[in-house]
Formats: sequence, structure tokens, C-alpha cells
Amino acid sequence: MGDWGFLSALLDKVQSHSTVIGKIWMSILFIFRILVLGAGAENVWGDERSNLVCNTNTPGCESLCYDWKFPISHIRFWVMQIIFVSTPTLVYLGHVVHVIHQENKLRKEQKRNPMSKSPKYTNEKGKVEIKGSILGSYLTQLFIKIIIEVAFIVGQYYLFGFIMERKFHCKQSPCTVETECFISRPTEKTIFIIFMLVVACVSLALNVLEIFYLLCKRISGRNKKYRNVMYPGDSHYPSPFSAELDSAHSMRHNELNMAFQKRLAQSKGSHDEAESEP
Repeated sequence: MGDWGFLSALLDKVQSHSTVIGKIWMSILFIFRILVLGAGAENVWGDERSNLVCNTNTPGCESLCYDWKFPISHIRFWVMQIIFVSTPTLVYLGHVVHVIHQENKLRKEQKRNPMSKSPKYTNEKGKVEIKGSILGSYLTQLFIKIIIEVAFIVGQYYLFGFIMERKFHCKQSPCTVETECFISRPTEKTIFIIFMLVVACVSLALNVLEIFYLLCKRISGRNKKYRNVMYPGDSHYPSPFSAELDSAHSMRHNELNMAFQKRLAQSKGSHDEAESEP
């Protein structure tokens, strides 16, 4: 298996442009998939072809039985799974890098011309806010990862199953009779198969959870923006109790005005009467 350093370095850059759940998914990918696959699983499988034993002396029968039972090695299958699952995330990283590059140009242009268009997705430190087209790109790569994870889980079930059998029977040409073949270390391999399956299911669940998290955050943000537009300067809707108080205050104010006008008219009338007397 090749070196994972280049892929790990690229995926590490995505962490600063993802959500908390995305960071957890990335940690699981590094520790429980890449690290375990490179440190443990590869040593358990080794050269599977040479460790397979079949009760036959027919030339070529053992090789054909191995190819029939294992059309692809578990290790190579998991390597392909990791690469395919990581590809949508790398495409999202490319989109983010492009947006950052474009908005850095806008920021330089704004320094020369303050009336020019301001950056929309990044701040001064280059931190990306997941909204607009970036949110769409992020959700798209999540949906694609979910489809890929499900496809590989189903594919593993149909190719190998989830339990490594101790022996299997093969009747493939050029085997003249049904041949019994034995697999080395089946229990240890079954443990690794179940472990990788559980990790894939956890990653799948995190992707689904992240979609719901982003959608709920988007909806709550729209509701907050709507409240700010409808009731500027007040983060809460006006209650009926406050409306009643405002009505009572206005009625009291009107009563005071009427009383003041009545008193003013009376005092004016008495003053006119005093002036009319000889």
C-alpha cells in the first residue's frame, strides 16, 4: 500500500473549512481507517494467495479458486473505498480555495476603491463561512459521500460477506472435482472486516447527521433574519401584554390632554368675565 501522507495533508486543510461534525468525520477517517488499515490490516492479510491451501494437485485449480472467491483483495477494496469517499471532500476543498483566492482579490480591490464589492464568504483571516454557494457545495459532497459509503457497504456484502469462512468449496475449471480450500487466520480477518464495517457505518451516520445540522442551522438563521427585518431593534416578537400596556398608556395620555384643555377653557372663561365687569 502506498504512502497516505499526501492524501492526509490535503484532507487536513479541509478541517479549517468544515463544521464540528466534519472535523469528527475527518478524525475517524485518519485514525480508524487510514491508520488501522496501514498499521494492522495489511499485516493480517499479507500474501493471501500463497496462504490459501486447497486439497488438489490439479495445476491452476488453486489460483482459479482464489480468484473466484476473492475477485479483489479486502485491502485493495478498503483502499479504493477511502479514496472514493475522500474525493468529494477534495473537490469541495478545491472550490473553497478558489473562493478564497477570488475574495482576496476583492479585498485588495476594496483597499484601492472603498466603493467596490466586498467579500461575501471570508473574513480578514481567511476563515470561510459556510453559506450560499459554499453551503451548496458542502451539502453536495456530503450527499455524494453517503451514496459512495452505501455502495461500498453493499458491494462488500455481495463480494465477500461480513464473515470470513474457514473453508469453502470450489468447482471451477480446470478443477476436475469439487475442491475444498482453507483460508488462513479467518477469525482475525473477521474481526477486521467487522471493525471496518462499523467504522464505515459510523462515518455514514456522521454524514447524515451533518446534513441535518446544516439544514437546521440554515432554517434558524433565516428565521432570525426574518425577525430582525420585521421587528428591527427587538429580537423578540411584541407580546399581547405589551400591546395592552401601550394602549392603556395612550388612553391615559388622551384623558390627561382632555382634562388639561377643559381646565384651560374654564380659566379663560373666568378671565373674560372679569374683564367684562365695569
